Amino acid sequence: MITDAAGAPPVAPAPPSPANGRKRRDLAPLFLLSPAGLVLAVVTLAPIGFLVFTSFTDYNQRSLFTGAYRSVGLDQYTDLLSSGAFWAALVRTVLFTAAMVAGSVLIGMGVSHLLTRLGRRMRYTVTVVLIVAWAMPNVASSLVWNWLFQPGYGVVNWGLDQLRVFGDTTSADWTQDPARAYAVIWLLIVWQAVPFIALTLNAAETQVPREYLEAARMDGATELTVYRLITLTHLRPTLLLVTILSVIWDYNVFNQIWLISRGGPGDATSTLGVYTYKTAFVGFHIGQGAAISVVTTLLLLGLTALYIRRLLRSGEDL
Repeated sequence: MITDAAGAPPVAPAPPSPANGRKRRDLAPLFLLSPAGLVLAVVTLAPIGFLVFTSFTDYNQRSLFTGAYRSVGLDQYTDLLSSGAFWAALVRTVLFTAAMVAGSVLIGMGVSHLLTRLGRRMRYTVTVVLIVAWAMPNVASSLVWNWLFQPGYGVVNWGLDQLRVFGDTTSADWTQDPARAYAVIWLLIVWQAVPFIALTLNAAETQVPREYLEAARMDGATELTVYRLITLTHLRPTLLLVTILSVIWDYNVFNQIWLISRGGPGDATSTLGVYTYKTAFVGFHIGQGAAISVVTTLLLLGLTALYIRRLLRSGEDL
């Protein structure tokens, strides 16, 4: 038997406290996530904080060179909410977003259902085409789209002229008429959005139990009734999700509008994104532009929260 100098047996070390071990284990994920968290804080939270701070100042072109600015409190927000141009841009944004979301979701639903009716080879071909269209950068596609509708040499103008229905359209400038400018931008954004929506809905539609569809057809239901009562019921969670994403993306559209019409003619196609850019980086009222960005973000967060609340109340999982 091993004893110490005093002849007493050695005392075994006390086992580690479960609480201490659990505390160390609980802190381990924080240490592992801290590098990513620091990067997100630097590239996301810090710019947002500076944006909010700037919205309470008179930051302008002079401030960019001298660094001098002063706090103006809520004056930027007061001026913004009393500006007719802001409310006009907000109305245009809401209406145009609704039109883009409705068009892209409805067409995406149609393409998704079409994919379920195609043979394997044709389905793969259409899927590849959709992925290629979706992967194209929106700046590049916007420039190409602008060339298609150019007066004088645009392919679309030439094609319409060949139909001999609308008269001479070779010199038609689509961006000089508000309705036609909106039509060109709407077609471009919907064309870019449909691939993602169609492929996402098709992935969900292929999971609809086939026995439900066959049972409904055996009971005499038409294809439209089967799609409305069975397929759409199973697609509801995915449909709500892609709608939320479409609202967020279309609400923040800037590149396509700026590259095609620059918000014109006049301010006819100036949505909140274009209005913010013109205020902050054309007029160099950077503090006012920051206030517009904050208000725009809050409106979008509120709208998104309503969709998420509705989704959660329906008892569906995201």
